[in-house]
Amino acid sequence: QVQLVESGGGLVQPGGSLRLSCAASSSISRVLVMGWYRQAPGKQRELVATISGESSLNYADSVKGRFTISRNNAMNTVYLQMNSLKPEDTAVYYCRSTFMSGNVYWGRGTQVTVSS
Repeated sequence: QVQLVESGGGLVQPGGSLRLSCAASSSISRVLVMGWYRQAPGKQRELVATISGESSLNYADSVKGRFTISRNNAMNTVYLQMNSLKPEDTAVYYCRSTFMSGNVYWGRGTQVTVSS
């Protein structure tokens, strides 16, 4: 069983920045894809960004040019740098990992609130 723990959420004003971290309890060297998803109140969970084991990147159109996903295999951690935040970015942000074995794990989420 792999545990994913997100951190870095909080309250920020529009136009501000936050950096989310997702720390895995085991090596992410055998992860096919790691990603960030988010769920706003009353809405379905949606993909924000993913990074593959070969560092191929994928972003939702709504965050392209503002968010950057990265990984540090030595630290078993994936990051999401969020700049130029908007009120519509308000959501609970979840980390997800898909291993080569096919197992999928989710973190418990971290709240991001963008408000003046």
